[in-house]
Amino acid sequence: MSLLLVVSFQLLAQNKEDAKSIKSLCGCFEVTFMYSETFSADTAYKYSNKYRAKGLEYVVAEESTPTKFVLQHLLVADEDIIKHWREDWVYQDPKQLQFVHSGQWKPVTLKAEQVKGQWTQSVWEVDDAPRYMGTASWIHSDGKNYWENVADAPLPRREYTKRNDYNVMRRGNRIRITDTGWVHEQDNDKVIRKENAPDQILAQEKGWNIYKKVEDSKCALAAKWWTENKSYWNVVRKSWDTILKNKTDVHLQAKVDNKLLYQYLFDTQNEFTHETVSAAELPAKINAILTRFVQ
Repeated sequence: MSLLLVVSFQLLAQNKEDAKSIKSLCGCFEVTFMYSETFSADTAYKYSNKYRAKGLEYVVAEESTPTKFVLQHLLVADEDIIKHWREDWVYQDPKQLQFVHSGQWKPVTLKAEQVKGQWTQSVWEVDDAPRYMGTASWIHSDGKNYWENVADAPLPRREYTKRNDYNVMRRGNRIRITDTGWVHEQDNDKVIRKENAPDQILAQEKGWNIYKKVEDSKCALAAKWWTENKSYWNVVRKSWDTILKNKTDVHLQAKVDNKLLYQYLFDTQNEFTHETVSAAELPAKINAILTRFVQ
């Protein structure tokens, strides 16, 4: 048997094990979110309060192929369903979108050998705007099953709604599959980034997002909601794909006419649901909204 054939078999087996791990991220979960600042070199720095929250979250695979997964997260709040973030997983993807700072991203093309055998995780906002992206190999060894990467990102909502003393979160992400679900462990740097100056780390924090799998029946309303609303959000996602495809750089405005992007998109979703905007009209309307925000 040739060496090339052996390597091909190994990659195929690895890919199947990787895909199994990614699929394990789907289901109905009770989630605990915990964050705590751990270190700052500035002796005058005042540590922020610890953050802790809980929720019920449904993760559904909107797209599932051997080389790509699109996983949509939905929050379940009593009778209300809230569209949450999205994560895409693409196998051996050289196309990366790297966050710079202050609503700016730059496309980067990696060499084939840099992504060989790796999966790129891209994370997207509630309105499907870009958030952060990184590539790494899934590790299945010594009873451990995890993926880890470091990627620059905008501030999360729990931060940008309360402070503006830094502008980049360098996220050390580790996604680990467990017997009861999965864990998103984070070692994050809170970075002050300025043009023509070295990055300054304001503080560091530890994060634990613990996903405990529960009966699917607890997320039945979320599953129903997604079935009824996914056609709209798939149009939004495809519009984003088209806009970002040929961009040499991306600058996303925070507001247009004093409204946030997700407010425009949620309003349009309501119009689509009540049939004041038709399926034929929807792509052009979504594109018109997005192009007002993307420069």
